[in-house]
Amino acid sequence: MKIVYGLIALAPIAILLELTGWGGHSAVFIVSALAMVPLAAVLGRATEDAAIYTGPKIGSLLNATLGNAPELIITIVALREGLVNVVKASIVGSIVGNILVVLGASILVGGLKNGVQRFDGRTAGTNATMMMLAVIALVIPAVFALGQAEHRPTQADIERLSDGVAVVLIVLYGLYLFFSLRQTSPAEESRGGKTEHPSMRLPVAIGVLAASTLAIVFMSELLVGALEPTAEDWGLSDLFIGVMLVPLVGNIAEHFVAVQVALRNKMDLSLGIALGSGLQIALFVTPVLVLAGVLLGEPMTLVFNSFELAALVGAAVIAVLIANDGESNWLEGAELLALYIILGIAFFFVP
Repeated sequence: MKIVYGLIALAPIAILLELTGWGGHSAVFIVSALAMVPLAAVLGRATEDAAIYTGPKIGSLLNATLGNAPELIITIVALREGLVNVVKASIVGSIVGNILVVLGASILVGGLKNGVQRFDGRTAGTNATMMMLAVIALVIPAVFALGQAEHRPTQADIERLSDGVAVVLIVLYGLYLFFSLRQTSPAEESRGGKTEHPSMRLPVAIGVLAASTLAIVFMSELLVGALEPTAEDWGLSDLFIGVMLVPLVGNIAEHFVAVQVALRNKMDLSLGIALGSGLQIALFVTPVLVLAGVLLGEPMTLVFNSFELAALVGAAVIAVLIANDGESNWLEGAELLALYIILGIAFFFVP
């Protein structure tokens, strides 16, 4: 972990490379991406400490929200630059990454250390079902836009449909938060005896959260600015960059925190972070980006391509299957990671 925190020295180096032009766009992209790792680790650590003060439910929401902050910043900057396709790909990659990578790594590592791990199937099932519903809502505009010519809406109507779906999803997310925060799980009812001691006081944790988020804003600007020229230099498509690379950087905070709590056999919190983060991307971040596109003069519809839709539906189905039985093992985590690797290979060959 000390090595990870040591990478924070890369942040000023990334700024120096941007100002001087040394190494070209690729150097700026690589160094700024690596600099996001320790910043996300600091963000995750401070968030975990804050969660001890606020309780498990609000804690997992806090983890998901601030863990998604870097990605929301990155995508808004990319949208402002007119990289609409990259933003869409990043949305898909984030949802898929939270389910297949964050959850997969947590289940794998936690299972290897603790064996079969159990969690509240009712809460996890609610989250997985909501994820499936969110994915269906994201699929609907594409189904209408790609339908038969005589029944196909105009581009203007598709934009209005996307705006309407965005508003509905935000309202649904509010209802989901109201329901989930009021619901008491068996795990919470039976929890007791163990007291966790945070490494920092709540005001300090909040200050670290704010500082790390601001630092991530600067690194995000550099990362997005070098995105397109780096993709051209490396021969990578915008789709691969958006689906595989940008979310991988943006999900670093969830990786650290979710795996850490899974190692301590706290699978309810680990699933809450992974699935809760994916849900927040689908039900809140995506609608916010659609509405932000209107304000920025860069309209973004919810029409995803067939490759992205296949990845979304597959990940949502897997989430339901994993969550419903109330227990997990390391093999399930390996299966999730294997599917992510397969998708990465497939997206690499998409021009």
